[in-house]
Amino acid sequence: MESSLFTRNANLIGVLGITTTSSRRRFSSASKISMSLRAGIVGLPNVGKSTLFNAVVENGKAQAANFPFCTIEPNVGIVAVPDPRLHVLSGLSKSQKAVPASVEFVDIAGLVKGASQGEGLGNKFLSHIREVDSILQVVRCFEDNDIVHVNGKVDPKSDVDVINLELVFSDLDQIEKRMEKLKKGKAKDSQSKLKHSLFKEDAEKAALEKIQQALMDGKPARSVTLNDFERDSIKHLCLLTMKPIIYVANVAESDLADPGSNPHVNEVINLASDLQSGIVTISAQVEAELTELPSEERVEYLASLGVSESGLGNLIRSTYSLLGLRTYFTSGEKETKAWTIRAGMTAPQAAGVIHSDFEKGFIRAETVAYDDFVAAGSLAAAREKGLVS
Repeated sequence: MESSLFTRNANLIGVLGITTTSSRRRFSSASKISMSLRAGIVGLPNVGKSTLFNAVVENGKAQAANFPFCTIEPNVGIVAVPDPRLHVLSGLSKSQKAVPASVEFVDIAGLVKGASQGEGLGNKFLSHIREVDSILQVVRCFEDNDIVHVNGKVDPKSDVDVINLELVFSDLDQIEKRMEKLKKGKAKDSQSKLKHSLFKEDAEKAALEKIQQALMDGKPARSVTLNDFERDSIKHLCLLTMKPIIYVANVAESDLADPGSNPHVNEVINLASDLQSGIVTISAQVEAELTELPSEERVEYLASLGVSESGLGNLIRSTYSLLGLRTYFTSGEKETKAWTIRAGMTAPQAAGVIHSDFEKGFIRAETVAYDDFVAAGSLAAAREKGLVS
């Protein structure tokens, strides 16, 4: 059995040779490896979270209103990952359909100072953040007297500090409770524990001590250097400051073409650099307006604003890069489909994302540069020209 495999970031196209004696009989969706991405949108009230969510999620139903806590339960929506190469490959293969990769966006209610102590229903909101893979922290970088700021003025550094401190306080509380449990458990029945259990506890304790000190110094858990054992030992805690963050500078329409002229944006850029995080500039209002336009008019509207693309594409690409994700494509007459993998995965592991049996029965991978494939028009033609290696 052969199926075409197209990698996005390396600009390669490949062919996977996969044994078929038993793979077909055991193929079931339950055995597929899930590589879904879940990104939580957070920030202070009235910074544009729900407006952004409604704009980027097709048929998004999040309520957007000019008062704090208008979002209580998190809104969830699925967004297709934009990639023009998917449609190019689909056209070359004359596929019946094209299936893009997807990102799940979660609109989490606004946090306020004291959230880690329960202010503003904060504990409930913080629990929602624990369930996501990455955090998109929306920071207000626009002035508008008609939209109330929860702290009375637009101050990106103060806003970022409030959110980050609440995440730090929440993690500190969780670490203290966990270390107390480890201490009691080890004193109670340490003689009966297996060596590997004791080793795991020691690794966890060492990791927690390092992270606790960093948090006390105002640094996030993700800034701490841990070995593989230590990192694995604390995964179950889902520490908030361990999650990668992208700061989303939400600007006015007039600042979209030249965000560098906005001092608030420059402040967020500096903060993101100091906090080892990503930064994306976007106008939630413009994204909302784009959803009201036919697709053929969107490019013209963006051009009138001095930009070439919607902020959604940049936001998703930044999220992928931050999490170390890549996309590859399988293509044929039935469908062309995008699959998400982790950077560094081998070809057999990439095949396993489609189905675990494909990894077990993997034979080989042949590759050809994406541009060469498109120029050749087909894999067979690329092979004839000696472009497949």
